[in-house]
Amino acid sequence: MGWGRMMLLGNVGQQMDIEELRRSFEMQDQRDRTQEESIQTLWRENAQLKLAVTALSRLLVSKGVLRPEEVQQIGQAIES
Repeated sequence: MGWGRMMLLGNVGQQMDIEELRRSFEMQDQRDRTQEESIQTLWRENAQLKLAVTALSRLLVSKGVLRPEEVQQIGQAIES
């Protein structure tokens, strides 16, 4: 890519540069899409895990295995 190619090859060099740039943009776009998909998957999994922890905590409290204060202490320990 660059002036040397354009000077030596003229229009063909310029077309090669344009094609190289196009491929570069396409590769970056694909990486961006892949990363976005990964982030979305992680967000969904995180939300599901939060729901599961909340449900389990409520079940343990309702069964008398844990007191609400203990669940609150665990939550505070995790947040800090």
